[in-house]
Amino acid sequence: MSDTQEKHFFPEMAVAEAMAVHPRVPEVFAAFHLGGCAHCGISQFETIEQVCMAYGVDVQVLLEVLEGVLEKNPIGDETTTTA
Repeated sequence: MSDTQEKHFFPEMAVAEAMAVHPRVPEVFAAFHLGGCAHCGISQFETIEQVCMAYGVDVQVLLEVLEGVLEKNPIGDETTTTA
């Protein structure tokens, strides 16, 4: 992702706010094993950074993947699938 592009996700963003950005965001969190299981739920009020620290996930990697979702599936075009 180019640094000149608008970013949609930030370390200090609440998980609930991130989930509201795009319908595919929960899939990314689940792929990183962040709140995808019944026994490892995450608080919607925690920040992305807090969740990453708690689960040992590199926050920059997660942010890059989240931004990639929007590059491949622009807002308003949620029917597009990623390959």
